[in-house]
This record gives sequence, C-alpha cells and structure tokens, in this order.
Amino acid sequence: EELKTALEGFGEVNLLALQEYQELKQRHDFLTEQQADLQQAIDDLRKAIQRINRTTTKRFLETFHLVNERFKEVFARLFKGGQASLILLDEQDPATTGVDIIAQPGGKKLQNIDLLSGGEKALVAIALIFGLYMIKPTPFCLLDEVDAPLDDANIHRFIEMVREFSKKSQFIVITHSKQTM
Repeated sequence: EELKTALEGFGEVNLLALQEYQELKQRHDFLTEQQADLQQAIDDLRKAIQRINRTTTKRFLETFHLVNERFKEVFARLFKGGQASLILLDEQDPATTGVDIIAQPGGKKLQNIDLLSGGEKALVAIALIFGLYMIKPTPFCLLDEVDAPLDDANIHRFIEMVREFSKKSQFIVITHSKQTM
C-alpha cells in the first residue's frame, strides 16, 4: 500500500523525457565543444601576443640602439663635441617604458635636456630627428621653424646637415632665417 501511494506520488510518467534528454545532451555536447574551441582560440591568441611582444621588443631594442648611436654621432657633429645618449627609463620593460635624453654639450656637465637653453634643446631635437633619419630615411621631410631658436653658428651647422640629407630626400623647410633660406 505504501509503495502504491509512493508510486502514485510520482505523478504521470513523462514519455518525452528520453527525447528531451537526447536534445539536451546534444545541446550540452555542442556547447562543450564550442567552449573548448574558444579556450583553444584564447590560448592561441595569448601565444601570438607573446610572440608579437617578443618580436616588437627585440626590434624596438635593435632600433633604439641604432638610433642612439646615430644620435650620438649627429649630436657631436652639431655641437662640435660633447656627448649625448638616449636611455630607457625602465630597462626591464622596454615595450612600455619611456625614453630620456641626456646631453652634455662641450664644456658643460652632463644633464637632462630640460636643463638646456632653448637653442641647445632645438639642436638636441634636430640631432635626434637626423639620427632617426639616418636609420630610416623618408622621401621628404617637413621642418617647421626648427632653426628659430638657433644662433648663426648653429644655423650654419643645421644647414650643412640639411644639405647633406637633401641628397637622399626632399626637404620642405619653413623658416624666417635668411641664412636657412
């Protein structure tokens, strides 16, 4: 009697339960497969990002060192001596760090570029531009009043650099300096 009551307590038998189970199992298998595909895609993307980061960091450091060497050469030429260098603010993470410029014009102590005069800052910037230009020249270059803070002697050295580089590229120079014109 108890068993009959318990059996009746279950209610009616769902004749579609097997079919519903098959449909739900099929849906579950599909979603599990999709999840595995997505996880594989995420893993592949992470590996690709790591490979890209390694490659870009390597290229950045190679280019950074080349530009630094050319920058030193051009700096010494524009300042008729002295020394300068580019340094990474965080050498442990070159991909996201900043770059600082340290300059020592002839007869002065080594200092950050912020402590230089306006003309000296302009010459440092010109040295960096031409240092980059030596690594990867472009078909043309636009310079807008870069010679404005320069005195006559420095303008002459700037003009010589432009003449030298104009053999490989065209320069458009906006200036008020009669010497540069």
